[in-house]
Amino acid sequence: MKKIFFFLIAAAFVLQSCIINSEIVYHKDAASTAVTDINMKQFIAEMKAMTPDSLKQQKEFGEMDKLPTVWTSIFDIQKGEGKLNTTDPDSIRIMKKVFMKTTKENNEPTGFSLKMEHFSQADYQILNNYNKKEKLPFDQNIFNNWDGKTLTINTENFNLKNIEETIKNKTSKDEADKVEGMITLFFKSIGTTLKFENKIKSITGKHDWVKQVDNYTIKIDYDLKTMYDQEAQFKNADKAIVIVTE
Repeated sequence: MKKIFFFLIAAAFVLQSCIINSEIVYHKDAASTAVTDINMKQFIAEMKAMTPDSLKQQKEFGEMDKLPTVWTSIFDIQKGEGKLNTTDPDSIRIMKKVFMKTTKENNEPTGFSLKMEHFSQADYQILNNYNKKEKLPFDQNIFNNWDGKTLTINTENFNLKNIEETIKNKTSKDEADKVEGMITLFFKSIGTTLKFENKIKSITGKHDWVKQVDNYTIKIDYDLKTMYDQEAQFKNADKAIVIVTE
């Protein structure tokens, strides 16, 4: 499983061909559901056009093609592969709530999606501990505090930490040191949509990347060049944004 996730992320790094969109739905019961879609269609098309023979020989592409095209829990995937290597009840419970699937067009893989289904704040804490070993590429914003009425966004979560760690975990030290400097060259766009079941009542705090779309929706669009520029100047860059719903 870790090889597959690493390949899917690392393979997307060419000619700004990777598009990442995440959506987090905040439920009334203080839980949330998060989905991250990684679109690699352009990359795969370029690879097939340039090196069709090499592509066919890539073991990881063969493994990717065998992955489910419908939502399947990581627990079921690892169990089916005979790679389930934990008996910890908390880890198993979380693995049963994290789902993934590949996307295809004309029977060809175009990317994959990762979902955390109806997670509580306690679930996210367990996921964070679980991910220290597994390195899954989920959206950092899932760790923002949500109590069923109020969401407190920590804008320090506006980063690609999990994606960087996923790559660094499977590369040499020399290669890992280059990851951060290369990311701005490879991603085409990255955005996160926040949706609420109840109407937004008020928003306190501002950030250049955060915009309200309608009464139920907030959009975060990452400026990758600014993200990695330590001297970047923001018009608005509050450390916390508090969204209160009705």
